[in-house]
Amino acid sequence: MSETSIDFVGYTPVNHLWPQLVERLGMDKAQRAVHQALDLQSMQGHVGTIPVLLVETCGMALASSELLRHQIGFAGHGDRMVLLLSRREEAVQLLQQI
Repeated sequence: MSETSIDFVGYTPVNHLWPQLVERLGMDKAQRAVHQALDLQSMQGHVGTIPVLLVETCGMALASSELLRHQIGFAGHGDRMVLLLSRREEAVQLLQQI
């Protein structure tokens, strides 16, 4: 996994990334992608990180939850939280898996 930096300042919080992902992949594959992002968090993350799922590619990364809070105001430090991110739309959606 390579380390890249994402500047969240230009990203807009939205509510449509999850429905788009489900529409494109189907519910089973979309849920599997979220579970894999949560697995990444449990294997390589820590209390100060949140898993990020790239909507266009289903790529995954870990981001600093403090950076996310500071740059766009999301408190992404809850249990089973995943940040959906669309680079194309410059949009983010915080998702809590139940």
